[in-house]
Amino acid sequence: MAMDMPLRTVKTNIVQSIRAFRVEDLQNAAAQLGYHFLYANLANAQSKQDILDMTAQQFTFPPQVGKNFDTLFDSMSDALYKSGHQPGFVLVLEHIPAHAKFDKEAREQLLDVFREAAEFWAERKVSFRCFYSFSVARAAAIERADGLEPTGIELGDGEKMPTDKLVDVSPLALRMSSPFNAGYWLTAA
Repeated sequence: MAMDMPLRTVKTNIVQSIRAFRVEDLQNAAAQLGYHFLYANLANAQSKQDILDMTAQQFTFPPQVGKNFDTLFDSMSDALYKSGHQPGFVLVLEHIPAHAKFDKEAREQLLDVFREAAEFWAERKVSFRCFYSFSVARAAAIERADGLEPTGIELGDGEKMPTDKLVDVSPLALRMSSPFNAGYWLTAA
């Protein structure tokens, strides 16, 4: 059971930031446990419809799932439940866009779909863990390509962090940026 190590400290039905987890480790842990592993890289998404289409395609759901958030939820809940016994799920949504075309409200609506699915599966005593990351830097590059000024990230007191200077906000970069993540600094490379 050494492969499921990354999941031992994670609640069984939760939607959370990927933080210090690596996609490959989560995939291996899911395989070791016999869980379904679903992965979507949303780095090239520009809009809500792109998010829906890409998620449906990369999760290998039927095309009609890309219609709206309700059909996405239905495909992760009732449709799967009616198809037979489910051992458990590990999902990864990587590089959810964080820009004007997919703002904070849209991101929360997307994550709420996965939170509701986690609750659905919790009621049926099936593990459902969803991990996500945001892609701030890519959003700034997209805005510049459209001829708009990068908006940056609000730091407080009206100061903005220039997102056009970032390359990516990946889990590795986030782990390295925190001196308080002792687990990262103590692991052997």
